[in-house]
Amino acid sequence: MNVSQKPPSIMPPDAARPNAARPDAADQPLPGRKAAPHVEYFEYDNRIVRDFGIATIIWGLVGMLVGVLIASQLFAPAANLGNQYTTFGRIRPLHTNAVIFAFVGNAIFMGVYYSLQRLCKARMFSNGLSKLHFWGWQAIIVSAAVTLPLGLTTSHEYAELEWPIDIAITLIWVVFGINMFGTIIKRRERHMYVAIWFYIATFVTVAVLHIVNSFEMPVSLFKSYYLYAGVQDALVQWWYGHNAVAFFLTTPYLGMMYYFLPKMAGRPVYSYKLSILHFWALIFIYIWAGPHHLLYSSLPDWAQSLGVVFSIMLIAPSWGGMINGLLTLRGAWDKVREDAILKFMVVGLTAYGMATFEGPMLSLKNVNAIAHFTDWVVSHVHVGALGWNGFLTFAMLYWLIPRMYHTPLHSKKLLNAHFWIGTLGILFYAVPMYISGFTQGMMWKEFTPDGVLKYPSFLETTLQILPMHMMRALGGTLYLLGAILMAYNLFKTMAAGTLTTNEPVEAPALERAYTPIGQDTYWHRWFERKPMPLLLGSLVVILIGSLVELVPTFMVASNIPTIASVQPYTALEVQGRDLYIREGCVNCHSQLVRPFRSETERYGDYSKAGEFVYDHPFLWGSKRTGPDLHREGGKYPDSWHYHHMREPESMSPGSIMPAYPWLLSQELDLSNTSDKLRALQKVGVPYDDQTITYANDDLKTQAQGISDRLAKDGINVESDREIVALIAYLQRLGTDIKKLEK
Repeated sequence: MNVSQKPPSIMPPDAARPNAARPDAADQPLPGRKAAPHVEYFEYDNRIVRDFGIATIIWGLVGMLVGVLIASQLFAPAANLGNQYTTFGRIRPLHTNAVIFAFVGNAIFMGVYYSLQRLCKARMFSNGLSKLHFWGWQAIIVSAAVTLPLGLTTSHEYAELEWPIDIAITLIWVVFGINMFGTIIKRRERHMYVAIWFYIATFVTVAVLHIVNSFEMPVSLFKSYYLYAGVQDALVQWWYGHNAVAFFLTTPYLGMMYYFLPKMAGRPVYSYKLSILHFWALIFIYIWAGPHHLLYSSLPDWAQSLGVVFSIMLIAPSWGGMINGLLTLRGAWDKVREDAILKFMVVGLTAYGMATFEGPMLSLKNVNAIAHFTDWVVSHVHVGALGWNGFLTFAMLYWLIPRMYHTPLHSKKLLNAHFWIGTLGILFYAVPMYISGFTQGMMWKEFTPDGVLKYPSFLETTLQILPMHMMRALGGTLYLLGAILMAYNLFKTMAAGTLTTNEPVEAPALERAYTPIGQDTYWHRWFERKPMPLLLGSLVVILIGSLVELVPTFMVASNIPTIASVQPYTALEVQGRDLYIREGCVNCHSQLVRPFRSETERYGDYSKAGEFVYDHPFLWGSKRTGPDLHREGGKYPDSWHYHHMREPESMSPGSIMPAYPWLLSQELDLSNTSDKLRALQKVGVPYDDQTITYANDDLKTQAQGISDRLAKDGINVESDREIVALIAYLQRLGTDIKKLEK
């Protein structure tokens, strides 16, 4: 490479001097000299950054508090608080949505709005769009906080919100995109710095993921059924779920890392070339990895294998980004030792490296066979969430707020205390969950010398890991305590300073002339100067893997073989299934028996793809806090299920499952039975018009039969209670295959 082709130094550009004096006659060029670039004066919008920052702090505390509560519920059932709105099944998705979309989401917008203005040397495109984006996003979060405890959920992990909220998310995301691209287009800096590449890829990929995963058939304002069913639904969900982690929790944070870390350290990014390889390789490879969540499932083997191969490949670009970040600090380690903000960044990057090594490792089939459905995965997820997302967010807040308020941080002692308390919190959380996960995996699979399961009762494993769950709750409490210290420290800092809401700056106007490629610029600069080609390039790269995995699964019938004995759910079973979804049972119970001897001995025959063709949505689950339920039908009498829901410990001594007494007293809503069957008919379930018309008549007949059987066991319950519908659904699970065997 000759000198003219040398890659440029990669340091986030700054606007020119703030509050600079305006030029006078003495500044004009002398005759015969080239005129100086025209200088323009403008202002950065710090108010929107501050607003998203405050929202980040508040929602972070809320999400972490709910996290501590649900962690406590896993060893102390009384922490479910005895009502239907605070059970683990209902508020676990509240916790995940609060920390992902409220805490992390607001932090992303805070970091993007601050860095984008300075990288583009331009104010945000529209003040009105900025405000609409902020208040619209907060309204979405509030709607999630209201609907999820009410049991209004789709059950798709990280996508539990019902269809009207999905539409609102789409609209607000478009508002964000218009504001971002409008700012980029009117920029005064021709070169788009590496952080902007990641912001663009985030925008386009999240849009594709959200839209494809949100195809639903509405039944009512807050009830819908997914267009996809069974295996196809599972593939779409984990294509979305894994890449929600990739393109919401990872790529925007990498962009912010590329901006804030050099600013904090006062050093350029280690390698420009590595940043290019990191960006394109990461967004291309990441999109393929979703099927590794479905190993040993009913998903076709070729799709599982693709997920494994690309998950292993993912180590390279992920670690490339970590190395690029850590080596940016070369020569600045003395500063790291003294500056707790940089310590947050270093631990965050290290956690990112650990999580992105462990993810590919967990995709290996021999490791996945032990780890899947266990607490090992919980630990893996939280190393990334608490370390990578949490610590980088804390570092940005500590760095941004004193600068925007023009005052020193209120207390460096509290800053240092937060760092060490937060680090201990991560360790106390992650290490016990690794031990718990390995314990679960081994106990579930262990046989005696006589060839029988050593621990045939699932409850034996549950009781063994309770001490680890107690330590996990302690770790979460420490992490929350650190965040509370941060909130106090930052709010005191704000009170002591004054926010410059409109920060005056100056920068030369962007010249229209472009230097021809190949003369004094690096080849990749063409992409870095053109936002739309970069957008389209990112879109093409992420669509390749998506289409290769999704299209054959939907278009090739042999991928999902049908089973003649599998029939649609009855009207009562549909209502019971919806109650199962409402109560969040899928958060603790899987419905997927894998083809292992340990599982077929414990649960029954392994699951077949054709068994799920009428499941809208699929309910395979991702964690076994309780036993698998796919072969539950006919395993126990109706009275067992009644008592188990009324008082779990009466049937399973030592159970950590909460009681569901409201199911015994609440009347089943029959007003929408026909509407539900009609919606399912539209998405492909073969209900005929007569079945839909007389749905409630058939429902009442089946319900009365269950009520009569309960009466024979001394249980008097009206046939129109919710518990009857739930029992009908549980007793149906897995029985279609049993019919075939007979």
